[in-house]
Amino acid sequence: MDKQRAVALGGGQGGFATNRWAQLALGVACMVAASNIQYSWTLFVPEIQETTGWTRAAIQTAFTIFVLVQTWSTPVVGHFIDTRGPRNVVMFGGVAIFIAWLINSYAGSLTGFYVGGAIGGLGVACVYSTCINNALKWFPDRRGLAVGLTAGGYGSGTILTILPIAHMLETSGYQHTFFVFAFIQGIVIFAVATFLRAPKESDTAGYAANVAQSRRDYTLQEALRTPVFWVMLGMFTATVTGGLMAVAQLGVMAEDLGVKEAPVNFYFFTMAALPMALMIDRLMNGISRPLFGWISDHIGREYTMFLAFAIEGTGIFALAHLGGNPVLFVLLSGVVFLAWGEVYSLFSATAGDAFGTKHIGKIYGALYTAKGIAALLVPFGNILMEATGSWSSVLYTMSVLDISAAICAVLVLRPLLRRHHQLSETAGLDPEIAGARAHPAE
Repeated sequence: MDKQRAVALGGGQGGFATNRWAQLALGVACMVAASNIQYSWTLFVPEIQETTGWTRAAIQTAFTIFVLVQTWSTPVVGHFIDTRGPRNVVMFGGVAIFIAWLINSYAGSLTGFYVGGAIGGLGVACVYSTCINNALKWFPDRRGLAVGLTAGGYGSGTILTILPIAHMLETSGYQHTFFVFAFIQGIVIFAVATFLRAPKESDTAGYAANVAQSRRDYTLQEALRTPVFWVMLGMFTATVTGGLMAVAQLGVMAEDLGVKEAPVNFYFFTMAALPMALMIDRLMNGISRPLFGWISDHIGREYTMFLAFAIEGTGIFALAHLGGNPVLFVLLSGVVFLAWGEVYSLFSATAGDAFGTKHIGKIYGALYTAKGIAALLVPFGNILMEATGSWSSVLYTMSVLDISAAICAVLVLRPLLRRHHQLSETAGLDPEIAGARAHPAE
């Protein structure tokens, strides 16, 4: 087998450490191990409330702290990814995740859970950001698929642990469950991280991409001076806000629409509408990331964004009109989550295409703050619902945000990216200087 054929298969030379598919699998494994902190938390809340008597709102503040720390620490984590490498950052993240759940297992006050949430947020930021970053670097030709699989590991990772955790909570209590899984998660992440490494230039030479990519590596400061970054940040915030509102309010919507306990029969089994919707939504959330990432590698990021955001906006609009039907509530919520989870693969892949990968840890970290902005906007959904007396107004707002982002992808982002790539071809020039040369003053 000649060298070109070996490169095409992604095997590389030098064994396990230079096999990009092995590196991708390691990143997915780390994401799966880290996913419990976010996606299994909901299982612990009723047990904590029953044992301590604290209000649910007070307990859930720990989750809010987790999301805010995980999101807003990402740009700082990105600096260490770029300077220290993936192995060290993910190992630190594994230790932080271990400490976070160990603190939760001994916490005798709300403050303890809040501290655990903050440390856990930092740990997940280290694991999540680094694994996405590494996938972008190893797969210049398949960035959409690579980051989609990696993000999908985080979005669907709890499929492997949700039943064991639920059983242990029932038989041994939340403190013992936190303690046991602190060790399991921490050890797995730390051990797997020892094999992670960033690619050398020779490891990725010869991979040709179907989408336009920058010929230069932008620094964070240079990226912040481009209109592409700010358009992407606005689109990212709009789409994530709608999705987070759906995640946060789906149970309440189901109750208000009168379908929460309504049985849904799909011929081979029957289940109440809300738990069935949650099960399907989790599955769709994981599938969407590699699916739309793969599509974007073939038809382009912007057209894929238009397709996904338009589907999500249409699904949310239909949910506002037809959500009172239990079967349609389940199906339409699945459509919404299928077209929402992909934001985490599309925007990261587009950032790598636009700005290069040398400083992508810091750049995508800054872009990822869109999730933090969205988290702060989500409570306005409740305010709007209370003001109007209907979830329809909230769903219409979410739909408008998605449809606006879809239109923006092809009418604004696409021409901006075309011009951006033309300017980036002027190697070694500051973006502002390159722009001035491309359009000299008359």
